[in-house]
Amino acid sequence: MDGDHFALSGVERERERLPPIYNSSAPAGFGRGAKQPFPSLGTFISTLSQRRDAGGRSFSGGMTGTLTGTQWLRHGRDLPPICSDVRQKQRLSIDTLPPEVKAPFPSDPIIPLRTKTTKEFQEDMERAVQSGDWREIREFYLTTFDSFIEINAAFKREANGSFNTIDDSGVNAKFVNAVYDALLSTPQDIQKSVLKGIINSLLREWKGPRTKDDLRAYLILAQNPQYSSTSTYVIYAHLLRQIAALSEADHHFLVHWLKKVSARRFRQPVERLMQFISTRLFPAEPDELPPLAKCSWWIPSATKVLGLFNAANSVSSTPIMPFTDFYNITLEHIDFMEEYRTWQNYGNSNRFSFCQFPFILSTVVKKAIIQKDSEQQMISQARQSLVSKVSRRQRVDMNLLFLNIKVRRAQLLSDSLDELTRKRCDLKKKLRVTFVGEAGLDMGGLTKEWFLLLVRQIFHTDYGMFTYMKDSRCHWFSSWKCDNYSEFQLVGTLMGLAVYNSIALDIHFPLYCYRKLLTPPNVPCDQNALVGMANTTLEDLQQIMPELAHGLGELLSYEGNVEEDFYLMFQVFQEEMGVVKSHNLKAGGDKIPVTKQNRKEYVQLYIDFLLNKSIYKQFAAFYHGFHSVCASDALMLLRPEEVEMLVCGSPELDMSALQKAAQYEGYSKTETTVRCFWDVVLSFPLELQKKLLHFATGSDRVPVGGMADLNFKISKIDVPTDWLPISHTCFNQICLPPYRTRKELKHKLTIAISNAEGFGLE
Repeated sequence: MDGDHFALSGVERERERLPPIYNSSAPAGFGRGAKQPFPSLGTFISTLSQRRDAGGRSFSGGMTGTLTGTQWLRHGRDLPPICSDVRQKQRLSIDTLPPEVKAPFPSDPIIPLRTKTTKEFQEDMERAVQSGDWREIREFYLTTFDSFIEINAAFKREANGSFNTIDDSGVNAKFVNAVYDALLSTPQDIQKSVLKGIINSLLREWKGPRTKDDLRAYLILAQNPQYSSTSTYVIYAHLLRQIAALSEADHHFLVHWLKKVSARRFRQPVERLMQFISTRLFPAEPDELPPLAKCSWWIPSATKVLGLFNAANSVSSTPIMPFTDFYNITLEHIDFMEEYRTWQNYGNSNRFSFCQFPFILSTVVKKAIIQKDSEQQMISQARQSLVSKVSRRQRVDMNLLFLNIKVRRAQLLSDSLDELTRKRCDLKKKLRVTFVGEAGLDMGGLTKEWFLLLVRQIFHTDYGMFTYMKDSRCHWFSSWKCDNYSEFQLVGTLMGLAVYNSIALDIHFPLYCYRKLLTPPNVPCDQNALVGMANTTLEDLQQIMPELAHGLGELLSYEGNVEEDFYLMFQVFQEEMGVVKSHNLKAGGDKIPVTKQNRKEYVQLYIDFLLNKSIYKQFAAFYHGFHSVCASDALMLLRPEEVEMLVCGSPELDMSALQKAAQYEGYSKTETTVRCFWDVVLSFPLELQKKLLHFATGSDRVPVGGMADLNFKISKIDVPTDWLPISHTCFNQICLPPYRTRKELKHKLTIAISNAEGFGLE
């Protein structure tokens, strides 16, 4: 980029033509490399204009502003981060205004009055469609998108209203939607005039901070449906770069304005951004888009703008769309470990990595990163053990490559605790379990059985470590005080080992538990630092104790005399070993009555006591146990929901997907026994389907990658048909005798899966 000024006169607007809008969209490629100067929009237009003579395309028109290469560099190179710095803090405080927002803004220009209503516009469209006379519609679009001032004139509810709050963007959303809905059905020249107007707006030379009218224009332009076509991607990329380069204060406003957009209108630009990123990553035609070296900033800009939509989704009282809809599945096909290493080495600096924006990475990618990171740590641990043995000239025993756990079934819990405590330095090695007095080599099945039996024993109500909440159907930490919290550390270690060794556990913790596990995501260096003290809300209590949460909600909304009618003090009562004890929620709480004025404080302190303070020692031991195995930068990439998925798998069973992914040995999928098997399994109720999955794999949960990741196999076993099916859980394999009838297979299979404990497990 040479820094020369670029401009097109208004006269040239009618003479020049944009390229066709509707080309087939195809995925595009993305390469990194040396940092290149950002090309200006003018440079791109000039380049495409030169290609016009060869290919019959032209691109341009109606620019009234100029922008130098130096100015493009100033606005494009220093793109501020939109997501939180996951290496330093977990969540950007959207609700705290940065100091910039308090700075005085220059006075806004007077916007000309435009009085067209949604109904009038729709009537104009109907007349144009019927008569074929598009002059009035053409003039509307040509004028409206020619500048940011005109965009505000058309779509602002009050032309010269300020609307300088995060609560109201001042945009007439109904009119914006009507105009965009009609745009794609207008003649090509009208659609091109809109793109020319957007180019004209983007080429304006900016001086000083953006006004709220500028932000409104960006909000409106980001919803343009024309960006679904790759022929508009050059314009779209420059729009995204300008939005990404806005200040943090401006992003704050955009986030809160975006969260008020309707769900359907919110989803559409998100999908276009996803498509834009995927198309730039994997091009179907190399010449479809500008060279990678000249547009390496495209993906960072688009990802940062997508971060604004993700932030808006997060701060909305009810998420506008599921967080999983922000996953870009295309990224499963890139070198995500290179992305991870870049992020580890450079953090959230100017070196872009998708790991800076973990919301875009699917749980499949995050699981793969954790597994590969785990494998590297396992190899490192094993190498250190080997080197230590060799250096001391000791005999090398291959068992030192594993975390070998030997337990007796009769003393399962105490033996497991002793083994894990004694072998704390080996926790990052590959796990191998042996049951004393039982023959068999652990190829995965014994490990699954060990987890299953241990979890079942630990969470039994008679054991007292955890309380089962019937209303919410989950377990929570017992608040009983004890002298030794090592068993809570054992549970945390078990969860960590399960994630580390890719085994799904049948554990039912509320989502809030996993949020506590990520508070903070890395163990603090200071041993006295608090851990697991996550912020609490009434919704968090609702997950665990819904009846109590309902009662506290009624207290908050009570219209009568709170002090006289409830007669509460700032204290809480708990039963411990049959004795009721009181705890003050703050100093002198037993003498401070709860009133209408202080009831919010009371509820907040009450919830914090129940979910944090009363179980602090128990949870701290649990936290340190989990992180003793899973300590990794990769944990910073995870949401609490994703940690739960890694620990427990998914409870959603899709037996049709299992049928499609199944492999066969000794049978073909068309044989009678196999067809009868799937007829029976697909007709089973959910409870029996879970039992079948547990019988064949050792767990009734689906791994993160779905049924296909199970590598489920049906094998033929040459035994009489009066035998029951057997399973090899270490290989996710079920062995079927050659049953000939559906009735016979259903009877035998039901018996086998209903009595599978200690049966057929290897």
